[in-house]
Amino acid sequence: MGYIGFRRSLFPWLGLALILAVGIAACGDDNDGRATPTPIPTQVPPTATPTEIPTAVPTEAPTATPTGTPAPQSCAPVDGRCIEITPSADDTGTILAALLDAQPKDVLLLKAGTYHMSGQISLDGVDEVTLRGEGMDETVLDFGTQSTAGEGVLVTNSNSFTIEDLALVDGPSDLIKVLNSDGVVMRRVRAEWTGGPDPNNGSYGLYPIQCSNVLIEDCVVRGSSDAGVYVGQSHNIIVRRNQVFENVAGIEIENSQDADVYENNSHDNTGGILVFNLPGLPVKDGRRTRVFDNMIVHNDTTNFAPGGTVQAVPDGTGMMVLANDQVEVFNNTFKDNGNSAITVISFNTAALLGGFTSDDPELDPYSEGIFIHDNTYIGGGENPDPELEPVLGDIVGGPPYPQIVVDGDQDPDKLVDGMLPADLRICIQETAATFVNLDVPHAFANVSHDLAPYDCTLDPLSPVVIPGVE
Repeated sequence: MGYIGFRRSLFPWLGLALILAVGIAACGDDNDGRATPTPIPTQVPPTATPTEIPTAVPTEAPTATPTGTPAPQSCAPVDGRCIEITPSADDTGTILAALLDAQPKDVLLLKAGTYHMSGQISLDGVDEVTLRGEGMDETVLDFGTQSTAGEGVLVTNSNSFTIEDLALVDGPSDLIKVLNSDGVVMRRVRAEWTGGPDPNNGSYGLYPIQCSNVLIEDCVVRGSSDAGVYVGQSHNIIVRRNQVFENVAGIEIENSQDADVYENNSHDNTGGILVFNLPGLPVKDGRRTRVFDNMIVHNDTTNFAPGGTVQAVPDGTGMMVLANDQVEVFNNTFKDNGNSAITVISFNTAALLGGFTSDDPELDPYSEGIFIHDNTYIGGGENPDPELEPVLGDIVGGPPYPQIVVDGDQDPDKLVDGMLPADLRICIQETAATFVNLDVPHAFANVSHDLAPYDCTLDPLSPVVIPGVE
């Protein structure tokens, strides 16, 4: 998250804050164009044969260097090299040496075993490199004794980077961060803090930021003190078939454009799936996110974030949309999320609830063009956030709380005859769901359970297409 909030100290003054005028300026960008994506290479065909194994390593490398044994066909790159690595007396040095020596199209194959990582490993400025293990339960990079600051794995300015079939566990910070790269694949990666929820855990499990053409699939993430799968300030994103649990946020799409989030199982987090825009970040104007065909179940874990905006996410949040535009939510199953299934709010409301402010004049604080339809709702609202219950219990008429919650905050400068233009409305086609409009801008004066004002439809968003990815 971009800055610090203080959720756990807000409630003594919340009632007073809610009657204050909301005054954050709106400066949205309505550019709807989609950039032409760069292809992501598919998995390497197994027909090529391995080529040379590098023999030269940096002088600071340990004596246990990557082996010269020819790798199996699964490691064979096309027009590249295959470097096999096995656990050694200095796993950090061995892997770092191979990454420092990496050339385009190299595959680094980490053989099965546990690698004890004493420091960060990194790759910078080398395209088409693959870091591959022999399975997320077979090849384990254990950062539990990492003595240096920073991420476990840091990749910068390296296009067409792939990490797959391994585990990263117990780092003091983020487990893997990929920055400023086009064509990022994270496939069958387990990113886990094995002790479960703990505020001392690292912030992010899988963390691509300022990237394009991002594919995260078939991964498992547990225990992040911020977000398990976090894609920030990026464009053209697919997050699919992942299992995320016991994180503060299971999956978060933040300040990003064109994202498809589908067929994930997000359960037992504080918040299952978040789609946010936040101020003060270099990339703004998050929009065009589709969230569909996901299981969003029993997200009830007590918020254990040590700080940041995510600290204000209520326990029991299935999905939250915050200050984001053009979000389509459909064909998901929401079951037994303690506070609510779906919450749609502005940054104005989040600021009141979180006790933080924004001085970013380019932030558009409103959630607009939201289309919620054809989801399944089972239970939920029976175990609301204990800090919200004293404030909202009487207002919303629960527990159980309503399954869909909106704050009622609209941009007054865009209203025409008291209504937003059709393409900016929040449209909800969910006759079986319970609902509340909190009317936060007027201090709950006109709380309503009537869905009629939201009885509209929007054009479906287009699927995200990453060339080379089916």
